[in-house]
Amino acid sequence: MLSDISVKTVTTLTLTKIMAVAAVRAVATTLRRSSGFLGGSRSVSTSGALQQKFNVPPSGNDLPRPGGIASMMRLPVQNDTQGLDACFVGIPLDIGTSNRSGTRFGPRQIRTESVMLRPYNNWTGAAPFDSLQVADIGDVFINMYDLKDAVKKIREAYSKIVANGCKPLTLGGDHTLTYPILQAIKTKYGPVGLVHVDAHADTSDKQLGEKISHGTPFRRAVEEGLLDCQRVLQIGLRGTGYSSDDYGWSRQQGFRVVQAEEIWYKSLAPLMEEVRAQMGDGPVYLSFDIDALDPAYAPGTGTPEIGGLTSHQGLEIIRGCRGLNLVGGDLVEVSPAYDPSGNTALTAANLLFEMLCVLPGVQYRRG
Repeated sequence: MLSDISVKTVTTLTLTKIMAVAAVRAVATTLRRSSGFLGGSRSVSTSGALQQKFNVPPSGNDLPRPGGIASMMRLPVQNDTQGLDACFVGIPLDIGTSNRSGTRFGPRQIRTESVMLRPYNNWTGAAPFDSLQVADIGDVFINMYDLKDAVKKIREAYSKIVANGCKPLTLGGDHTLTYPILQAIKTKYGPVGLVHVDAHADTSDKQLGEKISHGTPFRRAVEEGLLDCQRVLQIGLRGTGYSSDDYGWSRQQGFRVVQAEEIWYKSLAPLMEEVRAQMGDGPVYLSFDIDALDPAYAPGTGTPEIGGLTSHQGLEIIRGCRGLNLVGGDLVEVSPAYDPSGNTALTAANLLFEMLCVLPGVQYRRG
């Protein structure tokens, strides 16, 4: 048997060891939080009072860019939208494509390239992470073998995402995905205005006999009353066509169509001023197909068309949406295999950040 002195000595040593382990764990947790492993946060103060802690992407000085979990901007990851004002969400879909596939890998590559993004917009002064609670909620589970079932699963997932007012920014994924998102958006907001940036109108009735594909989402959206057709802009359309008036159907519905050739060599700031007047105060959805940009800027996509927008025109369009009642947006058709440099996904990540910067409620530190 141990003597009383021995028992006390063992007890003291055990307690000391426990306290030391607890201290090490506490320090490790603090370091991980500050470096972004567990997701950093910033307390925003108004008139000296702490109001709310917002998630903040970690600095490249605190967490090396190749490190950390590859969420969008290395933000914290959570399973739902509880407590969120906005979220990034991926849809790894490419079974709706008509030419080159591979957009199922778009969300992953966009997240990887997003490590280059920083929390503040140095031109507009937007400070989204001082204003909104934002996280990455991962990817929607989809059926990779049945497009109709995939559409159903996307619609169901987004009905939950938007139910509490959270605004989704989607990493695509082929453009089929916008159709079920708009279905879910309608249940929350009713028919919405649309800013659609694309090389293609995506208003075909059928492709190879199928009603659902990445070339048909906006035809289906009109048929189901998902859009307020007098508040729809299609910008960047171009390329060869199946008829001499491929965009006639869009115009017949009341859409404003701006073909790429109309805006070559031009700033789009004046156009976006007109668009803000067109959209008014009603809810608006923003859908940006990366192939709207010229392949010189974004070659990593499945249906490239020459003569497209420049990257700075893409920025002008999104920044021109400031002041709109945006209820969500998507960046689609990134197909990483066709751009080994990663620049297409890097551009997509930047455009998604710009979308976040123009959501309602974002504070601007200047401008």
